[in-house]
Amino acid sequence: MQRKAYVSGVAALLAALLAGCTGSSGDGGTTDDSNPGDAGTASAAAQPGKYRVLPEPCGAVSQGTLDSLLPGIKQLTDDEQRENAYAGEATPTYDTDRKVGCRWKVESTDATDHLLVDLERVVSYDTSVSDDTQAQQLFATKEDAADLPAVASTSATSDVATGESGDTSTATPTGAASKSPSAPSSPSASPSGSSSPSSTTSVPPADLQPRLLDDLGDEAFLDDALSSSGSTAQQRTVTVAFRTSNVIVTIEYEEQPATIGVTPDSKEMQDKARKLAAQLAETLAG
Repeated sequence: MQRKAYVSGVAALLAALLAGCTGSSGDGGTTDDSNPGDAGTASAAAQPGKYRVLPEPCGAVSQGTLDSLLPGIKQLTDDEQRENAYAGEATPTYDTDRKVGCRWKVESTDATDHLLVDLERVVSYDTSVSDDTQAQQLFATKEDAADLPAVASTSATSDVATGESGDTSTATPTGAASKSPSAPSSPSASPSGSSSPSSTTSVPPADLQPRLLDDLGDEAFLDDALSSSGSTAQQRTVTVAFRTSNVIVTIEYEEQPATIGVTPDSKEMQDKARKLAAQLAETLAG
């Protein structure tokens, strides 16, 4: 009788242990066959970006806008040449779902104008990083490369746009003058033969300097650089870049006058580039 009671006790103990192991799994614990990272990874998966496709870039710019940015188109008398000028030329790409672009180049009696529109749809391959976040990081790198002046916000610089303040020179760090509109924005401000040093070294109004833009997409900036492609010719390049969700749009607008000593107008070129950027942002939003 004692041996039977001993066996019954051992059986009861084993049953209790087995019940405890089974219960721990049901109470939120994990078994040896479970993967503790599965549930957390699934819940942390980032959402895809808003945009799944990109617009056709050569058709994204209206004829009226091209007439404004590329005035030489109206001077073309050959119908085929004019048609080709409006059509533009698609930039090489290996994946039209991810990156597209279009270029235009038109010569006129006054200047040669170039226009580039580039659109990139950013996709994150890290399930824990959203497409928007990846695009934000990429845009930050692009902004850093532009090397904007320290005071670079349109809302922060509007008070000194009149040029009255003598502190505008301190708003531009050393080395930034080469990227800003360092020459007069109007040809009349630099008459032929002028020897005034201030005509080429004066700091431009703050609202024309490279800066952040707070009225375009989720984030945006404008760059304005004046360079010499020779001993006399000066070429101005205005760049407007903006991000909306997981798409980054870059506009490069260049002009090189045909007349020696003429400097492309900074305000006019910036206004045209910003207007085009606003149109493209509206197209994406629609």
